[in-house]
Amino acid sequence: MGVVVGLILGAGLLLIWLSFFPRAARVRRVRANPLGDLLAQAGWYGVGVRGYLALTIGIVVVVWIVLWVLTGALIIPTAFALIAGGLPYALVRSRAASRRLALRELWPDALDDLLSSVRAGMSLPEALSGLSERGPHNLREPFRAFALDYQVSARFDDSLDRLKDRLADPVADRIAEALRLTRDVGGRDLGVTLRTLAAMLRDEQRTRGELAARQSWTINAARLAVVAPWLVLAMISLRSEAAQAFNTPVGTVVLLAGASACACAYWLMLRLGALPHERRVWR
Repeated sequence: MGVVVGLILGAGLLLIWLSFFPRAARVRRVRANPLGDLLAQAGWYGVGVRGYLALTIGIVVVVWIVLWVLTGALIIPTAFALIAGGLPYALVRSRAASRRLALRELWPDALDDLLSSVRAGMSLPEALSGLSERGPHNLREPFRAFALDYQVSARFDDSLDRLKDRLADPVADRIAEALRLTRDVGGRDLGVTLRTLAAMLRDEQRTRGELAARQSWTINAARLAVVAPWLVLAMISLRSEAAQAFNTPVGTVVLLAGASACACAYWLMLRLGALPHERRVWR
């Protein structure tokens, strides 16, 4: 009996001791959404992933039906329908890459404007909201939304998180987290932080521009080499004899082998020649 009482007393004391150390709240991890980030980087923040997938499936179905009516074969419409299904992704990726490049060139000017506003006596939220009017043209819309969010909620951190979601840009994430950290620790070194970020981004942009200019001709030549065989196939497929020739098991094997070779070669070219792409770490 004494052992039971001792165990109960010990358990009670342990529970009392643990009550002084409350369990920390679990931080919800934000799952990466590469396709959603790509759409946001392309400037289509309001377009959902489901809408994009529905559009892709619709294009595949329409292209397959049209080519099936024209050729009467099965494998050729299937091949070109799959190629057409990849066009929306290629368009979004190309637009996102060009927009990221354009924003990289604008961020140093935006930081200079932000530094001038802070030196003039504005608070950090006011300076960020001012970029909606005085900042670079392509950055005004996201910062206009930030200004509206901050006016409604008066919560700087939440408004900054929504700004990061709209831009979906690794550079914007770095700048936002640097501004958040500087504001949290007092903001005395804000001017030094902004000048350092602007100089670092200018140096990085200069280096990337030189490397991209040197490799652009290689990428364009590889794209032409991949597209040329399929253009020839599209032209000869308008003849019923050629279409029926590819509608055989041997023709199917030839098309599959050619598609695999083109896909592997193009992927390998992009993989080997791609510049280091910064990932979104600060979400």
